[in-house]
Amino acid sequence: MYFVTICTSGKRCYLGHYHNPEQLFPTGILARNYWLEIPNHFPFVKLDAFVIMPNHVHGIVIIDKPESNVKPLQSRDAINRVSTGLHTVNTADRTGGATRSHNPMLHDNLSRIIRWYKGRVTFEIRKTNPQFAWQSRFHDHIIRDREEYHGTRQYIIDNPQQWMKDPLREAFKS
Repeated sequence: MYFVTICTSGKRCYLGHYHNPEQLFPTGILARNYWLEIPNHFPFVKLDAFVIMPNHVHGIVIIDKPESNVKPLQSRDAINRVSTGLHTVNTADRTGGATRSHNPMLHDNLSRIIRWYKGRVTFEIRKTNPQFAWQSRFHDHIIRDREEYHGTRQYIIDNPQQWMKDPLREAFKS
């Protein structure tokens, strides 16, 4: 289980109303709807609590893949693969770029899931708001036990009420 936070660029309030975080803009509704679409595109994913805030998204993503799908780690490190991996000009051997099949974006992992989500939301929102952007990265935290899961879940549920108490909220008004 992962606790994921995705912020808009500059933490601008693109997704919801500054004075009422539970009032989503149409862009926030798109963000919510595509969040709910994640399991349709990644059947090994289950979603738990999530919230769309004016300038960020919090959610719990559960990756539930059978162990047989997990490939063992190679003994060579990534730098070695990048520097010594290409010895041919055959484009069929270049799947995944310089790292070939070791490229993490070719595998079903959290980064690929979030990349799909951010890309899909951005594509749709930019039809009406060309300035929309996410921060280039996202924050994730592995939820390690039941206590941490319950605390994280409650944090997500309480996030709209905490928004109104946040002294830094003023900085993100625009």
